[in-house]
Amino acid sequence: MKRELTIGEVSARSGLSVSALRYYEGKGLIAPPRTSGGQRRYPRAELRRLAFIRVAQRLGLSLRRIREALAEVPDGRAPTPADWSAIAAGMQDELTERIETMTRLRDNLDGCIGCGCLSMSACPLWNPDDAKGAEGPGARLVEART
Repeated sequence: MKRELTIGEVSARSGLSVSALRYYEGKGLIAPPRTSGGQRRYPRAELRRLAFIRVAQRLGLSLRRIREALAEVPDGRAPTPADWSAIAAGMQDELTERIETMTRLRDNLDGCIGCGCLSMSACPLWNPDDAKGAEGPGARLVEART
């Protein structure tokens, strides 16, 4: 079994398009070494990083946050279980907050869709004259902890 893979082989093995691999490289998520001719050669350990990126994106993490997490794993070697444990521990609070936010949104979604905005006094999105704008960007009423 060869040690390094071409971009096409990594694409086939990871399920990611070649353009996605180049995009991740451009964002600093991966850094495959190059041959003297400029061709990318991926160590097999990079497949684990790519799997992590896909899972982290499914969890809703930003590419910036994913890059920060991957910075904890040294380049050039396969991540160890200890590496992944450290990354997971660092994300626990963030993921818990995301889950709580998604749960609140899910629990209030039927009211938003079902009400047809007939009851503005109970609408979690109603923000007359952008009164909540002073509190910061985004949907302040929906994103607020209840």
